[in-house]
Amino acid sequence: MRKAICWAVVAVAIQFVGCGSDKPPLEETSSAATLPMTASTPAQPSAPPADPELVVSGPIIVEHEVDLTAQRDGVIAKVFYDVPSHVKAGTVLAQMDDRELQANLESARAKSRSIEDDLNNWKAEREVVQADYARQQQLWKDGLTSDEQVQHAKYQVESHDWDIKRVTETLNDSRANERSIELELEKTKIVAPFDALVARRYVREWQAVAKGDRLFWVTSEAPLLVRFTLPEKLFGKVRVGQTFAVDSGDAPGERHSARVREISPVVDPASGTFEVLIELTGSRGSLRPGMTASVHLDHVQ
Repeated sequence: MRKAICWAVVAVAIQFVGCGSDKPPLEETSSAATLPMTASTPAQPSAPPADPELVVSGPIIVEHEVDLTAQRDGVIAKVFYDVPSHVKAGTVLAQMDDRELQANLESARAKSRSIEDDLNNWKAEREVVQADYARQQQLWKDGLTSDEQVQHAKYQVESHDWDIKRVTETLNDSRANERSIELELEKTKIVAPFDALVARRYVREWQAVAKGDRLFWVTSEAPLLVRFTLPEKLFGKVRVGQTFAVDSGDAPGERHSARVREISPVVDPASGTFEVLIELTGSRGSLRPGMTASVHLDHVQ
């Protein structure tokens, strides 16, 4: 009995000693001891992102570009220039058949000459009746003629004056008819209105055309212009004479400079935009009218 009690006391003591020496794991203690002491620092504010470059696009145009159309009905007798000819202002590109008009003009000129001769004849006769009137006046002063003879001579002069005015107006009408035919003859010549490149020909020789039919498309080659629109918030930030960089996907590797030539003085209320026209300076490189250009507006943000 005493031995059993002793063993029970020993077992309780062993359990007590084991519980009192319970410690946390060594690994956790060493990890906590090796953590560095760092001072807390305030976060630095990030810089605001830069505004992206504003790029707008528009077609490359020229100031002078036009379809030449027939100004009268007729037949194309001769084509003198074809694509891609360079011509000076006033160059005749094609000629319509003008033989009938030439004949009409000769007839009108002959009629004018005839009327002019008739006018000169009336003027000569007027000099005769004027001399008769002067003689009748002298005879009346000498008492050798009657008042009726003097009045008759006077009316003869006045009648010839009216005849001269009538024939003069007839001559003016005839000369106006001449001028009208000359203008019609001018319409038979298809003329380049400015120094141009013949970009397209729509007709062939001996083709019948009607008034208004397209005959040629001609265009100038310089200066090259780009017209584009900007939002109204940029109104006043673009100035005449300001320069921008211009490039085109159709001319890779090329960078050109352009000067602001014209700015619309008003904002379109429907779209909230205004128009800007720029002119390319320097060599045009591979750029041609009709291409799409990109304008880099990095100075108007």
